[in-house]
Amino acid sequence: MPPLAASKIISQEPLTTRDAKWVKLVKQVPSDPETTYTDPNGVERTWESSERCTRPEGVDFDGVGIIAVLENPGQTPELLLQKQYRPPIGKTCVEIPAGLIDAGETPEECAVRELYEETGYHGVVEKVGDAGERSCLMFNDPGMCNTNLHFIHVKIDLTDERNKNPKQHLEENEFIEVFTVPLKDLYKECRRMENEGFAIDARVGSLAEGIEVARKWNFL
Repeated sequence: MPPLAASKIISQEPLTTRDAKWVKLVKQVPSDPETTYTDPNGVERTWESSERCTRPEGVDFDGVGIIAVLENPGQTPELLLQKQYRPPIGKTCVEIPAGLIDAGETPEECAVRELYEETGYHGVVEKVGDAGERSCLMFNDPGMCNTNLHFIHVKIDLTDERNKNPKQHLEENEFIEVFTVPLKDLYKECRRMENEGFAIDARVGSLAEGIEVARKWNFL
């Protein structure tokens, strides 16, 4: 696979909703009774936002983020991460594995499938506390878009023969580098990678901040 650093933006121009394939722009306006937005004082206002065009009919979420931890007896647990060039920011971004839901899938099935496609690893979905196998529904940037997801916790057993030599199953337009970071070092590693010029995805950064907060307040 060619190095991600070889990617670059060569042009940008406005995109009309008519020509958009993956996202669309919407506007809540007072003249439309179905999308009227009023503030707490009852004043009608407008709001511009974007929406994905990929959500299957009857599904209330877009996809999953996968917290995949590699386990090997006697070794420190490591978080599986990936690097991917993202044109909207013009940088290579450090991310967790993630993907969009397909029609008829559960979030857990989506997570196992996307993990295998993007990284080559076979994972087992883990229960999260007493709340089940998925996180609450989380909204990525609710002031900008309606995109949302569930976090799914997945364990990767490195003693499983299928995980001895993982091979990615990427689409033609996907270029993903897979790497791992010890969970205990995630906060420090995010700072290091940012200093090296990588962009840190909010999901990775939030996970790192959560671990650091837990450490600071003696939850770990």
